[in-house]
Amino acid sequence: MFIEYTWLVPLIPMLCFLIIGLVGRKTPEKGGYIAVAGALLSFIIAVLISYEYLTGDVYPAAVSEEIAWFHIGSIEMHLGYYVDGLTCMMMLFSSFISTLIFIYSIGYMGDQGPRKTRYYAEVSLFLTGMLGLIVSSNFLEMFIFWEVMGLCSYLLIGFWSFRHDNGDEASANAASAAKKAFLVTRMGDVCLMAGLFVLLGEFQTLDYGTLLDPEAIAAVDSNMLMLGMLLVFGGVIGKSAQFPLHDWLPDAMAGPTTVSSLIHAATMVKAGVYLTARAWPLFVQNAEVMLFVGIIGGVTAFLAATMALNNMNIKKVLAYSTISQLGYMILALGAGGYLVALGLETGSTTLALAGAAGFTAGCFHMMNHAFFKALLFMCSGSVIHAVGTEDMREMGGLGKHMKITSITMLLGSLSIAGFPLFSGFWSKDLVLEIALEAGHDGTVWFTVLWLLAVITAFMTAFYMFRMWFMTFMGEEGHATQHCHGESPKTMTMPLVILSVFAVVSGFFLMFGLDGMISFDPNTFVVGGGHKEGFAYFGELFTNPYTYLTIVLALVGIGIAYLMYVKKSICPGKFNKNGESWLYKALTKRWWFPDLYNKISWKLGYGVAKGVNYVDRQIIDGTVNGLSAAVVGSGDSISKMQTGNVHDYTSVVLLGVAILSVFFVVIAVILGGI
Repeated sequence: MFIEYTWLVPLIPMLCFLIIGLVGRKTPEKGGYIAVAGALLSFIIAVLISYEYLTGDVYPAAVSEEIAWFHIGSIEMHLGYYVDGLTCMMMLFSSFISTLIFIYSIGYMGDQGPRKTRYYAEVSLFLTGMLGLIVSSNFLEMFIFWEVMGLCSYLLIGFWSFRHDNGDEASANAASAAKKAFLVTRMGDVCLMAGLFVLLGEFQTLDYGTLLDPEAIAAVDSNMLMLGMLLVFGGVIGKSAQFPLHDWLPDAMAGPTTVSSLIHAATMVKAGVYLTARAWPLFVQNAEVMLFVGIIGGVTAFLAATMALNNMNIKKVLAYSTISQLGYMILALGAGGYLVALGLETGSTTLALAGAAGFTAGCFHMMNHAFFKALLFMCSGSVIHAVGTEDMREMGGLGKHMKITSITMLLGSLSIAGFPLFSGFWSKDLVLEIALEAGHDGTVWFTVLWLLAVITAFMTAFYMFRMWFMTFMGEEGHATQHCHGESPKTMTMPLVILSVFAVVSGFFLMFGLDGMISFDPNTFVVGGGHKEGFAYFGELFTNPYTYLTIVLALVGIGIAYLMYVKKSICPGKFNKNGESWLYKALTKRWWFPDLYNKISWKLGYGVAKGVNYVDRQIIDGTVNGLSAAVVGSGDSISKMQTGNVHDYTSVVLLGVAILSVFFVVIAVILGGI
C-alpha cells in the first residue's frame, strides 16, 4: 500500500525546490516553510514505507519496482526504487534530521532577506539528491543523484560568495572552498564512473537485483570485478573525504553552519559510506580490496583526529571529527568485509558470520553519528549566531549565557567521545571490536589499525572537550562579552530533540535495528538477521578492551579539563609555545594543502598549458586556416569581377577549353578514342 509510493520520498523535496524557485519570494520566510513541509512529508512517508516493509511478509527480501528507461544496444537501463533494511534506516534518519535542520534554518538564516529563497531551494534539491540516491534501484540512477548532491554542495558551500564584490576575505574563501570541494570530489566521481563502466561491461546491467545476486557475481571475471570495486571505492574516497582526498571537507566550513550540518550528518559524506554498504556483496569478493578499504578508513580516522587537536575554529574541529568518524565507519566495513571474504574463500561459515558484524557496526555508527554530529554542528551554529565568531579563543564562559546550547552540546560531545551508555559508545566499540577480530583471525594489519583506532578514541575525547571547555567554561572572552544570549526557539528546539537521540539512539540495537541492518553472507540479503542486540551489549561489557577505551576517553576528558579549565597543565609546555615541529605539522594539516597546491601547479598547470596549446594552435588554428583560405580565395576570385564583357567571354572560353581537354584525356585513358 505504501511501498509502491517510495518514489514520492525524493520527489516531494524536488517539487519543493521547483515551487520555491518559482514563487518562493512571495511566501512567508521566502520558501522556508515549504522546505520544512517537504522534508517532513518525506519523513512521514518514509516512516509508513519502513513500517509496512519491516512488518510485511516479504521482509527481509528487497522490494524493487522498475520501468524501462532507455536502451544501449542490447542493454536496457531501468528507473525505479529498491527498499530493504538499509534503505529504510537511511531514509528515516536523513529525512528526519533534514527536517530539523530546515526548522533550525528559519532562525539561523532569518537575516538573509531575499537570498533565503535561493538557500531553501538549494537545500531542498540537496535533500532530493540524498533521498533519491538512497531509494535508487540501480547504480546509474544512484550516480545521477550522487552528482546532484555534488552540484548542491558547490552552490551551498559558496553561499556567502555573493559578498566577494566587496572584497570580503570570508566570501573569497567561500568561493575557493566551493570550487575545491567540487573539483576534489569530481576526481572521485570520475573513478566511480569508470568503475560503473567496468561493472556494466561484466554484468550487462547496473540493477541492484542482478549485481547483488550471488550467482551473477560468481559468473563474472574476478579480476575485472576487483578493478571495478577499487574504482568504485575511489568515488567513496572523494565523496566521504577519506585519505588522501580528505582536505576539502574542513574548507567546506566556509558555508553556512546549517549547510555544514546537512553535509556532515544527513547528506553528502554519508553517501560514500552508504555506497560501500550497498555494494558490500561486490566488495567482499576480494580480501585484498577489503584490506585496502580498511587501511584507508583506519588511516583517515587517525590523521583527521590529530589535525583537530590544536585547531581553534569551532566548526573545523567538528569537520575533522567528521572525517575521523567516517574513517571509523569505513574501517568497520573494511574489517568485516575482510573476514567475510576470507570466509567465502576458505568456506568458513564462522569467519563469514563474524565478518557480517562489521556491516552492522559500520551502518550503526553511521546512524548514531548522524544524530550527534547534526546536534554538534547546530550547537556550534547557535554559538556563532550569538557571538559572531568561530574562533574559540574569543569565547569562554558562554555556559551561563546559553544554557540550552551548552547542555545539548555537552551531551553531543559525550556521545562522540564514547562516554558509557551514550549512543556513540555502543557503535564505536563495535567498530573497534570488529577491527580487533579481523586482526586476530585475518591479518596483523587490522591489529595495527585497531591500535590507531584506539588512540583516535582518546584523541576524540580530548579535542571534543577541549572545544567544549574553551567555549562554555573558564573566563569570558571578548566575543562572550557581546553575546546576544540564547538562540530563538526555532534553533533550540531541534537541539533538544537531537540531544535525546544522541543519548538513546544506541539502544535501538536492542529493539530490532541489529536485524534490520544485518547481512547474510550466504544470500547477500540485508536485514532479517537474528535480533542479538542484547548479545552485542553483553559482549562489549565482557570484553576487557572495552574498559580500555572507556579509561582512555575519561583520561582524554580529564586532560582537557586540567588544561583549559583548571589550567594546571599548560599546553605551551608540550608544543613549545607553538614552535614545535609536531604543532606546526598539525597546524599545516600535515602539509596536505601545500602538497595539493604543488601537484596542481606542477601537473595541473602543465596539463592545462598542453590543452590550451592544442585548443588554440591545432583546433582553432585548423578552423582559422580553413576560414582564411576561403576568405583569401573569395578575395582572389572577386578581382575577376571587372564588369567587362570581353573578360567574362575569355574566362568562359578558357573554361570550355580546359573541360574539353579534360574529357579528351579521360576518354583516351578509358580507351574511347
